Amino acid sequence: MKLHTLKYNEGARQVSKRIGRGHGSGTGKTAGKGHKGQNARSGGGVALGFEGGQTPLYKRIPKRGFNNVNRINRAGVNLNALNVFEDGTTVTIEMLLEKRIIRKKLDGVKILGQGTLEKKLTVQANAFSKTAIEGIEKLGGKAEVI
Repeated sequence: MKLHTLKYNEGARQVSKRIGRGHGSGTGKTAGKGHKGQNARSGGGVALGFEGGQTPLYKRIPKRGFNNVNRINRAGVNLNALNVFEDGTTVTIEMLLEKRIIRKKLDGVKILGQGTLEKKLTVQANAFSKTAIEGIEKLGGKAEVI
């Protein structure tokens, strides 16, 4: 192999069209924009979704409900799901992910009071329901908000 024998792969180098460079170029005079009209003008063209004055699709489709931009979406964990941990363990969000009790962190974890807890645990989460706090502290455990 010698340097003077090296060649680019087929299609590796593309030559850009030189628009508006005379009749012989194939894209001279109107530069491929046709004659007059909105798209021939500088800055011409229509906005995204414009349908020629007809009401656009995004406006014709019915809209329902309300999307709260400040919504906090937390993963919920019931008390009875925490019985898989050993007695006296400090339960963290990472441990819940590891044991596949929750699939994603989302915006945090909230411990809910469904079921009964049978072990003394220190639970660290973003939020707790009142019944969950009662259920944890009834056995001498602690509910820590992080």
